[in-house]
Amino acid sequence: MCTRVVWPDANGAVLVGRNMDYHRDLATNLWKLPRGVRRNDGVDGDLAWTSTYGSVVATAFDMISVDGLNEAGLAGHVLWLAESVYGERDATRPALSQAVWMQYFLDNFATVAEAVDWIQSTRVQVVQLTDPASGEVPAIHLALDDATGDSAIIEYIDGRLEVHHSPDYRVMTNSPKYDEQLALLATVEGFGGDTPLPGTTLATDRFARAAYYVDRLEQPDTPLQAIASMFSVIRNVAQPFRSPDPGKPDASQTIWQVVADLTNRRYVFESTTRPNIVWVDMADMDFGAGSPETKLDLGSSLALEGGLAGNVSGAFVEHAPLHFLTLTDVRSLAATAAPGS
Repeated sequence: MCTRVVWPDANGAVLVGRNMDYHRDLATNLWKLPRGVRRNDGVDGDLAWTSTYGSVVATAFDMISVDGLNEAGLAGHVLWLAESVYGERDATRPALSQAVWMQYFLDNFATVAEAVDWIQSTRVQVVQLTDPASGEVPAIHLALDDATGDSAIIEYIDGRLEVHHSPDYRVMTNSPKYDEQLALLATVEGFGGDTPLPGTTLATDRFARAAYYVDRLEQPDTPLQAIASMFSVIRNVAQPFRSPDPGKPDASQTIWQVVADLTNRRYVFESTTRPNIVWVDMADMDFGAGSPETKLDLGSSLALEGGLAGNVSGAFVEHAPLHFLTLTDVRSLAATAAPGS
């Protein structure tokens, strides 16, 4: 599920696009999260912090941030990776729940390099959380990119932390793990091999097409043209509406798409089930400490008749703070659902 691609040289701007592919509606909304908010790891509370940077994030079920951009130009993207195995909990290392994993980096860092330094120095662990609505246990990896054009892909394979850090790592999809994806790309024509550019919805084929087309984009004359160009790439690797293939959660339809201009701090959202494209210009939003958390309810605001379109920076509504799903929440819900409880 999902594709992410970075265009680092769009006439002086860095853009990133991603598809969210999933087999059911994620009830995604957009949130403005200000500086100065106190959060913790969602595991045992040992790792706590106050957000240094404000951000705009897309959520799943208002419980986990799955995509977003902070005011310094650092962006994060959560994608599915079936091979993810996070390992047994090591209490000597800091931990982050899956729900707040991406948010930690948006809250605390301005660049990919800063985030990678912290990851490698702490050997931070990720703790899986069962989705209380479906019972699914997500298997995810994380991409980070920034306004310098830098990029990192963070994976946990057989309990081992693997960080792939280079501005050359522009594309990320799903299985297999990242180093194997790169090896497969090298067999494709134009990347060192002689296999024709593939056309299926497999993660490996989407990886090759995204890498191929982003390298062939013409230089844009305007930021608007740059965004349109990036949409043309991620739409090429989108997945059509379909019944999910048994046992293949990564073969799901594209439910929404995002293009973020990391240089000009614009975050553009498109639902595949609604006709309206909306965007947020972060310069128009108040991220100051003490400012309220605000939410744009996409389920109602993108309705066909009378729905919002265009710049929605002023359409967010004050809301109670976003509550990230925690291990305590999961355990409490499991106990409530247990027979005899």
